[in-house]
Amino acid sequence: MRNIQYFLTGFVFFVVLFSINSASGFYQGQPQDQFLPEVPGVQVESWVESLEIPWSLVFLPDGRALVSERPGRIRMVENGSLRAEAYATLEVAHIGEGGLMGLALHPQFPDVPFIYAMHTFQRSNGVENRVVRLLHEGDHGVFDTVIIDGIPGGRAHNGGRIAFGPDGMLYVTTGEIFQGHLAQDLSSLGGKILRITPEGGIPEDNPFSGSPVYSYGHRNPQGLVFHPETGSLFSSEHGPSGEQGWYGHDEINIIVPGGNYGWPEVIGAPGDERFVDPLVFWEPATPPSGMTFWNRDLLIATLRSQALVRIVVETGDGTYQVQEIERWFADGDFSGRFGRLRDAVTGPDGSLYVLTSNRDGRGSPREGDDRILRITRK
Repeated sequence: MRNIQYFLTGFVFFVVLFSINSASGFYQGQPQDQFLPEVPGVQVESWVESLEIPWSLVFLPDGRALVSERPGRIRMVENGSLRAEAYATLEVAHIGEGGLMGLALHPQFPDVPFIYAMHTFQRSNGVENRVVRLLHEGDHGVFDTVIIDGIPGGRAHNGGRIAFGPDGMLYVTTGEIFQGHLAQDLSSLGGKILRITPEGGIPEDNPFSGSPVYSYGHRNPQGLVFHPETGSLFSSEHGPSGEQGWYGHDEINIIVPGGNYGWPEVIGAPGDERFVDPLVFWEPATPPSGMTFWNRDLLIATLRSQALVRIVVETGDGTYQVQEIERWFADGDFSGRFGRLRDAVTGPDGSLYVLTSNRDGRGSPREGDDRILRITRK
């Protein structure tokens, strides 16, 4: 009996090891990350300071900006200064990673004057996530309606990023709240990327009839951006932190309608035709969050690795090839110049704006944290 137990234990270890090694081998052509503690030709300044766990940044057409703070406030930035009073305050369940997260403007803003926000909230039987809509009234926003609710919520893995696509639809990332099976359950809204109309309806051309689910098999996706030329949807996703003995393997994915991205059945890039392999994955824990395209390159805010990641992506014949990967402001030992980074946004002035996340309980606050950094080319 003991020999059989040893055999089974060894077999399980071999399967896990083989899966991880297979994932690594499948991406042997991925460029090695280059660490740039100092980035030539780039200037960084502190644009806004003294924020409390900022999560998402959007610019209004008049040049002002709105930034969400996870405890439940939306703050306004005007002429580079943070207004003292909140633009809006939402009642949120600020527990663990939960609270106020993603923001988005209606695609026809300001003619259609709505601001969208995703947040965690308390129910009698626990917490959930939902997306709400606010009516913009100049210097403040007021609650209008709930766009979608019933999204699983928890202390961790809430997803939280929202963005309108070139098709005018609202895309929403949701986490599986550390219940991996939800990611493969098409009846659950957890571990998914959702696609809904600006009013919260289900588009007729969604991949699963009558469902807001656009893709599934996600663990904790926290970034969404559309390629400026092709319109393809890119998403960032946090890999495992101990589940089934797996660690790291954070991902950048290109999202296809109805695609299954594998969690918790597989990690990394297994080359299994049942699942969609990532464009990029990292074995060391990175985890990537908000991202944007800046000067044709993909720029990604990362948390534990404390780096702003630059990925040079070439397109052609409907495919994408990764040419370079750089980790800005970091030296490779999970120590970066600006600490944890949550979001990256291209501003109307062409500058790159990056949110720090050093007051979230996992970072080491620097003077002035949390901040919005403004990055320009010299």
